[in-house]
Amino acid sequence: MISNNTLKATLEGIKTIAKIELALFNPDGTRITATDSISERDEERAQDFALSDADSQSFGETYFIKIRDKNSLVYMLSATGAGDETLTYLRLAAFQLQTMVNSDKDRFDKDNFLKNVILDNLLYVDILDRAKKFHIENEQRRLVYLIEIRDDSDNAIMEILRPLYGESTGGFLFKVDEQHIVYVRNLAEGEGREACEDTARSILDVVNTEGMQKCHVAYGNQVSELRELSRSYKEAGLAMEVGKIFQSESDITAYDKLGIGRLIYQLPVTLCRMFLNEVFSNAKPEDLDEETLQTVRQFFTDSLNISEASRNLYIHRNTLVYRLDKLQKMLGLNIRNFEDAMTLKLALMVDEYMRYIEKDFK
Repeated sequence: MISNNTLKATLEGIKTIAKIELALFNPDGTRITATDSISERDEERAQDFALSDADSQSFGETYFIKIRDKNSLVYMLSATGAGDETLTYLRLAAFQLQTMVNSDKDRFDKDNFLKNVILDNLLYVDILDRAKKFHIENEQRRLVYLIEIRDDSDNAIMEILRPLYGESTGGFLFKVDEQHIVYVRNLAEGEGREACEDTARSILDVVNTEGMQKCHVAYGNQVSELRELSRSYKEAGLAMEVGKIFQSESDITAYDKLGIGRLIYQLPVTLCRMFLNEVFSNAKPEDLDEETLQTVRQFFTDSLNISEASRNLYIHRNTLVYRLDKLQKMLGLNIRNFEDAMTLKLALMVDEYMRYIEKDFK
């Protein structure tokens, strides 16, 4: 669907050249946009014109013309101006809008095809037939990005992203719903992980700066055929969910960098609860204060190196040893020992996952 901003910009551009006032109406006669204020009388005329069989009609210096998609009325365009050339300019403006409608319809058909591909709704033979119809190569290295935003009910974010990542640049961009946009990127020869990460960072920057919205970008693994896009899309979706739990500090998540988080996410809830009860038999996760958690995280980050962790925490080595001893008394785990450290690391991640699950059920 052509956005109102695009329609308005088109009418304003035509007005600048032709020096006439233009107004665009829905099939029911309600105004979409106009280059000047219009009266109730103009809307009444548009409503009467919509009910008539005529394709064009004039009311004094105001002319109306219908824009159709096959037999369906899509828009009604009016032009107001003195001189015989007003009708000529109106017809040229209508031709421009008709071209935009046809182009948008073609893109919609192609978007629907790709949407059905990633949702795994088509047979392999249908994918090949329709790909040929739309002149889309079947065998091509591609990658699916999933972009989550706050809201794009007015298509503003899509209008910003399309010139940069749409079909004109060799990719495919379409909405799954008001909060999720899919970008299918064709990969050139030699492009690898670094290029994929750079693209994700670029999308994030564009939405943040030009779209004025926070967003999260996740992407799956590379695939070599169209039918495999559904797998890359599922991977991107999983990366999005797992990233929110275990990589909340980052706005970009790659499926092949999920690590242990992917494994924990797929564990049964009952097994997670059983594991937490075993590890936290003496104390609950909520009993660990922020200072203790910060100490544990830094100790893990510095690969269980006491000297390095105490330096990065800006505390004396003995203070760190005291905190670790205190933790051992509380949980019965000596995280200076690799096995105990791994147990606590997993337990904290499982606890994070359980909090996420419980929040979703509330």
